[in-house]
Amino acid sequence: MTAPRASSRSRLVPRWTLHGDGRSVATDGVVAPDERLSWPRTVGIGMQHVVAMFGATLLVPTITGFPVTTTLLFSGLGTALFLLITRGRVPSYLGSSFAFIAPLAATAGDGPAAQLGAVLVVGVALAAVGVLVKVAGSRALDAAMPPLVTGAIVALIGLNLAGTAVTSYESQPLVATVTLVAILLVTVAVPGLIGRLGILVGVVVGWVFGALTGALDPARVDALREAAWVGVPTFTGPSFQLSAVLVALPVVVVLVAENVGHVKAVAAMTGRSLDDVAGDALVADGVATALAGAGGGSGTTTYAENIGVMAATRVYSTAAYWVAAATALILAFSPKFGALVFTVPGGVIGGATLVLYGLIGLLGVRIWQEAKVDFTRPVNLMVAAAALVAGIGDLTLTIGSVELGGIVWGSVGILVGYPILRALAGRTAR
Repeated sequence: MTAPRASSRSRLVPRWTLHGDGRSVATDGVVAPDERLSWPRTVGIGMQHVVAMFGATLLVPTITGFPVTTTLLFSGLGTALFLLITRGRVPSYLGSSFAFIAPLAATAGDGPAAQLGAVLVVGVALAAVGVLVKVAGSRALDAAMPPLVTGAIVALIGLNLAGTAVTSYESQPLVATVTLVAILLVTVAVPGLIGRLGILVGVVVGWVFGALTGALDPARVDALREAAWVGVPTFTGPSFQLSAVLVALPVVVVLVAENVGHVKAVAAMTGRSLDDVAGDALVADGVATALAGAGGGSGTTTYAENIGVMAATRVYSTAAYWVAAATALILAFSPKFGALVFTVPGGVIGGATLVLYGLIGLLGVRIWQEAKVDFTRPVNLMVAAAALVAGIGDLTLTIGSVELGGIVWGSVGILVGYPILRALAGRTAR
C-alpha cells in the first residue's frame, strides 16, 4: 500500500515513511520517493547510486581539465539542492553533463574563468526556462522546442567534437583501442549493474594497461604521490566573455530535454503524475549549474545512469539520493583522489570519447525516432540537414570581434529558421 504523501513542511525537511517491514519491496510494488527501506539498506542503495554516477561525473572534468574534486563537490551540493527544490518528489542525482564537453573544449583558449562564466550563464538561463514552464505549463515548452529542433541540437552538440576524439585516439592508439574494446565488451556482454558501468570499467582497464605500458604522464604520477589525502577543493571565480557564452548557450536545450525526460521517466515508473514539478526540476538544475559555474565546477544534469539503479531495485526513495550526495561531498575533500583521476592518459580519453560523443549524437536521432519526426517533409529535412553540417563541420564565422563556432550557428539556425520556414510552408500549402 502506498504511504500517504508528506506535508509541505516535511517535504522541505526530509522525512520518509518506512516501506513495509523495511527489509524488502512489496510484491509488484515500488518504494516511493517519500518512503524508505531500513537505513542500512538505504545506505547500500545510496552507495549504488554513487557507483552509477561515478564514471560519467568524473570523466567530464578529466576531459575538460576542470578540478575533479571541485566538480564532485558541486555535484553533491547540486543533488541536495535538487531534492530540496523539488520537495523530495523527484529522485535524481545531478552529475556532470556531457553536453558541456563540446563548448568547454571549444572555448579552452579563453581560459577557465571565461568557461565558468559560460557555465554560470547557462545555469541562469535554464532556471529562467524552469520559471517560464511553471508559469505557462509544459505545453509551452513543447511548442518552442519541438522534437525536430531538440533532436538536431542534441545531435550536433555530440558530433561537433568528433575530430577531437579522433585526435586523442591517435595520440595513443594502442591504449585507446584497449579502452574502446573494454567499453564495448562490458556494455554489450556483461549483464546487470556492471554492464551499466561500461565506460567506467573501460577507463579503469585502459588506465591499468597504460600504467603497465608506461603511458602515464610521469609529472602527473609524481603529483599523485605528493597529493594530500585530505584538503579543500580548488575554487575559481568566473568572468564573462560573450563568445564563450554564445558557444555554451545551446546546451540549455540539452539540459531541458534531459530534465523533462527524467521527470517523465520517474513518473511512469512510480505511477505518480509529476507534470507540475517539471518546472521545479529545471529551476533546480539551473541553480545547481549556476552555482558550479560560480565556484569552479562543471555544469550538472539529471543522470540516466541512476534511473537504471532505480529500475533494477524498484527503490525510488529520495533518502538514498541524500546518501549519494553526502558521499560525493566527502570524496570532494580528497586531493589524492582528484590527482588520481588526472593521471588518466590521453589515449584512454580518446577511446572513451569516441563512444561518448557518438552516444550524444545518436541521442538526438533517438529523439527524432521516438517523436516520429517526418523527414519526407522538405521543411524538416532541409533545416535539420543544414544545422547538422554546420555543427559537425564546426562552421566558424566572426562577427565584429566575436568568433562563433558550429554549435552556435547550427543551433541558432534551426531555432530561428525552422519556425519561419514552417510558417512559409504552411502558407504555400494553402
